[in-house]
Amino acid sequence: MAGLIGVLGGTFDPPHIGHLVLADVGRWALDLEKVLWVVTAQPPHKPDVPISSIDDRISMVEIVIGDNPTFELSYADIDRSGPHYAIDTLRWLTDRYLGVDFAYLMGADSLMDLPTWHDPMGFLETCGVLGVMRRPGVEVDMLELETELPGVTGKVTFFDAPLIGISGQDIRRRVRNQEPFRYLLPQGIVEYIREKGLYR
Repeated sequence: MAGLIGVLGGTFDPPHIGHLVLADVGRWALDLEKVLWVVTAQPPHKPDVPISSIDDRISMVEIVIGDNPTFELSYADIDRSGPHYAIDTLRWLTDRYLGVDFAYLMGADSLMDLPTWHDPMGFLETCGVLGVMRRPGVEVDMLELETELPGVTGKVTFFDAPLIGISGQDIRRRVRNQEPFRYLLPQGIVEYIREKGLYR
């Protein structure tokens, strides 16, 4: 699969150890040249969820990827107006990385939800590979998924990664409630959250 570039999208509010594990193991498992971290300005499926400023989230992603030359910040969902659907993100990237195939990284739970995404067939056609991290307790019925999205089976490559039961929502709750959160994040992000007073 040489020549593939990974795409990891999210709000990254904040970026945490789980994101880093998914990006790093996905890059290794799929032999990706690099992984683009696509910071979503405002996810269309969460219009009413409070979210940190785009500047803070960009700064935090720059902190977590700064020492890894195979990680790169992408402005795909920042330099264009919303709504920011995955299909439009991939098309935007395809126009700018000519001759490159993209591997979209996701968890098995997201793969199960794929039929509910905006234009899922268009997304499949644009995406070279779906890099799917297996999750314990999540069994994807590929036969059923194939009937809903013909061709999806040929796009999916499963890989295993250490299970990191961390979510941005839980981290924000811990910060707000003054519960321990230091070891769920790279130290630079812990310091940034404290310095900026985020999630209080």
